[in-house]
Amino acid sequence: MSENKTKPTQMSVAEYLKKKAGAEQLADCRELVKLFKEVTGKPPKMWGPSIVGFDSYHYVYDSGREGDAPVLGFAVRGRELVLYLSCAKEAKPLLAKLGKHKSGVACLYIRTLDDLDRGVLKKLAQSAVKDTRRRYPARKAG
Repeated sequence: MSENKTKPTQMSVAEYLKKKAGAEQLADCRELVKLFKEVTGKPPKMWGPSIVGFDSYHYVYDSGREGDAPVLGFAVRGRELVLYLSCAKEAKPLLAKLGKHKSGVACLYIRTLDDLDRGVLKKLAQSAVKDTRRRYPARKAG
């Protein structure tokens, strides 16, 4: 089985953002760092070359593939920001109130935070953390 490429690295979050984000995006990224740090209680860390992640969980799929992933995260992808968060069924009604975005399985694509209701975004992030921690409880040492 191939090794998971998305792992925590020693890369600087600040350097990544400085290199990838335009002025408006940089302000949005800084706001996301503050929000996701507040919601997870963990500082940002680079995951692979392009994901700013917060906290982590360990997953094991039925196939036997396993690895670690950030609980919340985001990346600069051209003109868009991609927010990585798990949206449980309970959170689906919040998406309708969020504002202008596109969504995938576990990500939201946005142009700017000004297109979103920030209160709803915070609730979505809190719901994602709660859902991820419920589905993937922390492993006990030993």
